[in-house]
Amino acid sequence: MGGAGRAGGVIRRLGRSGMAPRSDGFPYALALLGAGAMFMEILDATIVATALPAIADDLGVRPLDATVVATSYLITLAVLIPLSGWVADRFGVRRVFLIALAVFTAASAGCALAPSLAVLVAMRVLQAAGGAMMVPVGRLAVLRTVDRPQLVRAIAYLTWPALIAPVVAPLLGGLIVTHADWRFIFAINIPIGIVGLGAAALWCRPVETRAGRRPLDVAGVVLTTLAVGAAMTAAQEVSAEPTRWAVVAAGAVASVVLGVGAHRRLRSAPHPLLNLGVLHVSSFASVVGYGTLYRVVISAVPFLLPLMFQLQFGWTPVAAGAMVAALFVGNVVIKPITTPLMRRWGIRRVLVVDLSVSVLAFGALAALGPTTSGVVIALVLVISGALRSVGFSAYNTLAFADVEADELSDANAVHAAVQELGSAFGVALAAVAVSALAGVAGLPAGAYSATFVLLSALMAGCAVGALRLPSGAGARAVGPR
Repeated sequence: MGGAGRAGGVIRRLGRSGMAPRSDGFPYALALLGAGAMFMEILDATIVATALPAIADDLGVRPLDATVVATSYLITLAVLIPLSGWVADRFGVRRVFLIALAVFTAASAGCALAPSLAVLVAMRVLQAAGGAMMVPVGRLAVLRTVDRPQLVRAIAYLTWPALIAPVVAPLLGGLIVTHADWRFIFAINIPIGIVGLGAAALWCRPVETRAGRRPLDVAGVVLTTLAVGAAMTAAQEVSAEPTRWAVVAAGAVASVVLGVGAHRRLRSAPHPLLNLGVLHVSSFASVVGYGTLYRVVISAVPFLLPLMFQLQFGWTPVAAGAMVAALFVGNVVIKPITTPLMRRWGIRRVLVVDLSVSVLAFGALAALGPTTSGVVIALVLVISGALRSVGFSAYNTLAFADVEADELSDANAVHAAVQELGSAFGVALAAVAVSALAGVAGLPAGAYSATFVLLSALMAGCAVGALRLPSGAGARAVGPR
């Protein structure tokens, strides 16, 4: 079993030591702990989008150049999340969680005080290093504790932060940028982190680690990190002015070569960083493939909208943030019926319908322009958000529905890594597309409309993937129809 599996064992002992399930068997305390950590991380990742123009203006760079503030955070999460299980197993859950909170809080202070873009990016990387140790541990604890019939409820607990945090983030970011300073976006983490440290010190009991743990897959870490870094370097360089095409070509080639090497290493290593053997589960493999593509597409939207509203429509940060919140209002409103939908119609049918309609929704986003009524824009965003919520919940449930208990740790590690990587590539893809399509004419919002058309085509690919699922995919998790 991989390091994440051992971390799961440590966490189960933690659950028995102070956070045991209630009489109905569901681990409410663990679920809330995991959801709380996820909420902190997602809020910090999403609140930055609204402030990118202000950050760029203050630090003297282009708004698209400032996107590295967002992508560096997400890429660091993707790289370090696979390490979280090994680190927790080696040093103990309580110690790792406390250190992660402290690092996250200290790095937030560093972000608030950053005098340049380079320093800000460095602090964001450090901040993400703390976040990468907080979230997967809580999620794995919940997934390993619940029975399969409780999986839908557990996923619902762990999905809510991904829906609620972005509701708060755009408007909160807009208010801070307009009435204070963008640096307060990071400063607000300091009191939250201090409170979290106190709570963790009181409630998380020490747990002894066991001897004889498997060694860290150093080669896997190096190859995976370099492959991801090379890919993102190439993506960032495409949007730079002037573009250094030699760097783009070198980064693309290096990412492919290193990626192949990383794949071979993970397949052959006796103790791989990520155990890819779990991909034999067809539904899980579909989520890793098509579900990651889905994550790329939906992650681009909250990044694009604040920029489009401010730079193309001429709105204020507050107005942009308030309108983006409509997207996530749709997420929250539809959430209570996502589970009944999956139980009534099955995950495959829900995904096919949801993704097909989402293709049309992206077409509607492409049709928005500066003269479009605010009511129409809000309605399109609410519908798009509702579709996002259904698809997000369906993919998250399907990911673990058919995975056996002894492979759950490996599946969680692989799923967490590729989903974070998908989010990072979504932001990078959006930035590259807007820059590359800057000369497009005849569309309501220029390059932004063209980018939404591109995302609509990618969403159609996700719909094709859903059609290839067997009719009973995920039935064990959602129960009989």
